[in-house]
Amino acid sequence: MSDRPQRFEIPESLSGERIDRVLSLLTGRSRSDTARMVAQGTVLIDGQPARASSARVAAGSTVEIAEVQAPEAIRGQRREIVRFDVVYDDADIVVVDKPPGVITHPGSGHAAGTLADALVERYPDMADVGQPGRPGIVHRLDRGTSGVLVCARTSRAYDVLVEQLSNRQVRRTYAGLVRGHPSSPTGTIDAPIGRDREHRTLMAVTSEGREARTHYSVVETYVHPTEASLLRCRLETGRTHQIRVHLASIGLPLLGDLTYGVPDPFGIGRPLLHAIRLAFQHPVTGADMSFEAPMPEDFVEALTRFGTGPSAFPTE
Repeated sequence: MSDRPQRFEIPESLSGERIDRVLSLLTGRSRSDTARMVAQGTVLIDGQPARASSARVAAGSTVEIAEVQAPEAIRGQRREIVRFDVVYDDADIVVVDKPPGVITHPGSGHAAGTLADALVERYPDMADVGQPGRPGIVHRLDRGTSGVLVCARTSRAYDVLVEQLSNRQVRRTYAGLVRGHPSSPTGTIDAPIGRDREHRTLMAVTSEGREARTHYSVVETYVHPTEASLLRCRLETGRTHQIRVHLASIGLPLLGDLTYGVPDPFGIGRPLLHAIRLAFQHPVTGADMSFEAPMPEDFVEALTRFGTGPSAFPTE
């Protein structure tokens, strides 16, 4: 099959049907596949991107799949299984434990094989929720960062959770292994973050940036095999790469962060940053919710090299 777009004219028999069902019938793909294509913005109805997988089509309308891959590529994508643990779910939200190395949502060069992609596979109703191309995603974790993340299954839940984030009502706590020892056992980094003036794909502390605030406290310090500290970090704001940039700016770069920090001495190969706790109000019931994600194996391995282990992480 070529990579040229596919076009279909909607027959009278399918008039009024959902676009995801129509595509499934016309292409033989699963409903979750077609819902994902709609969420990624590759489905056009009469030349306009389909707003949602629940959008209805009319007889005579033209439906176009903007990017069609060869069967071998499609089969290859389906072998790309994104594994993640569901910490909690109900009709409105899903709380997951994102593994390190998994991209949160589709972006440049990563249209598939993301957490959002896998979530839509498991929860097709999420395909229409949130921003186009980011179904159900309320907030994100960097590719190398592991840990707990909340996603929305309904538009109502999405709007409320986004508002809670905007109002700083969501408490996000991270564990981070850094090079060096802080001069004080606790501290707050209050420094604006924006695009680096010279390297526009990177973030930096800059007077032209947006307000950013990170609170930290020392959990443990180490001397061997290198001077390092285990920190508890709490986000008051949520700027891109905030913890990584803030810690580097005060001389405490994250181990394993080759962009803003330093290589880790153990060859683990990713920033040793883990979203360990997340607390918020349920977007529908209003109940207080709190979740934790255990430290992943590579983080535990690093702690073991320092002669300690994943002991109970202190509460705030």
